[in-house]
Amino acid sequence: MSDVLAEYAAFLAGVLPDDYAERVDHYRHDDRLRTDFQVAQFEAGWLVPDWEPGLGGRSLAPGDALSVRIEGARRRVPRLHNVQGVGVVAPGLRRFGTPQQQDRLLRPVLRGDEWWALGMSEPGSGSDLASMRTQAWREGADFVVTGAKIWTTQAHQSRWATLYARTDPDARRHAGISCLILDLHSPGVDIRPIPRAADSVDAFCEVFLDEVRIPAEGLLGPLNEGWRVASESLEHERDMIWVGNWLEIEQAVDPLLRSGTLDDEQLTGLGRLLADSEAIRFTGLRSVFERMAGREAPEFLVLKAFGSETAQRATRFAMEAAGPDGLTDPQLIEDRIESLGATIYGGTSEIQRDIIGERVLGLPRNR
Repeated sequence: MSDVLAEYAAFLAGVLPDDYAERVDHYRHDDRLRTDFQVAQFEAGWLVPDWEPGLGGRSLAPGDALSVRIEGARRRVPRLHNVQGVGVVAPGLRRFGTPQQQDRLLRPVLRGDEWWALGMSEPGSGSDLASMRTQAWREGADFVVTGAKIWTTQAHQSRWATLYARTDPDARRHAGISCLILDLHSPGVDIRPIPRAADSVDAFCEVFLDEVRIPAEGLLGPLNEGWRVASESLEHERDMIWVGNWLEIEQAVDPLLRSGTLDDEQLTGLGRLLADSEAIRFTGLRSVFERMAGREAPEFLVLKAFGSETAQRATRFAMEAAGPDGLTDPQLIEDRIESLGATIYGGTSEIQRDIIGERVLGLPRNR
């Protein structure tokens, strides 16, 4: 074990309950533990380990930082309450925020003191950000916004949102979009939670905006360059997604490796899942090494679709292999339901296939 991982292991031993590894499925629902753990990670520099001290990091090299993230995921450390806050919003604020925006907003989102939603998907558009219809126009010292967002995770529990709106209706699809920092308590914001299939699934919401006024200083990044803000912000969750998918597969199939009750057909299916799991791991590592070398890493575009769909296959396989017991095992059911969102969050599989065709294979746009 490297010195970095040894230090991280010592940190985990000091902040997690002694029986955490044995009762991880119990502790995953302990809200107080999750809240305290995020603060402890931030203060100790393990939250975003490649960032500088004071912002939840300790300036680790990319390879060491990835090792820490993988080790944390392998140990199933307490999940962040507001994942998109740390994974997407904070990188956007750090990259594009003004000094005033960073001073006011960056530390609270990293510590989990203030939650954020992502105002991206829209009714009829889904993950296709370029087809958005929400409009924002300048009126005096404010932007005025009218439109609707959907599948907005935790909007009803959040104080802020990065809201993407079309500020130049005459520009081409990927241009003319701006990112605005929206106070979700503003007049004209109507948030409606969407019923969930299970309590373990993060709450989704519809958000309706009726001439909502956002101060002009709430513009995040340059005017009409929201596409770049979104793209660069979302890049920071790329490793989080493939590592998460890989370990979900490993956790789903691990009990089956020791069961000794699988028939030949099930053993074949298990072998395919194990091979796919290793393919995800090695492709993910290759994408990291490519980025460290300053080269483009199109592997991630393939990883998102392949990893999320394989995670779904793994949880379904685990339930089917358990037979009738799979229908009454609460953990198998919870894992299965959670996996169903994997092909939606971070970009649907349909949109990912369009992106692969255009950016990796060089095919013409289909629209």
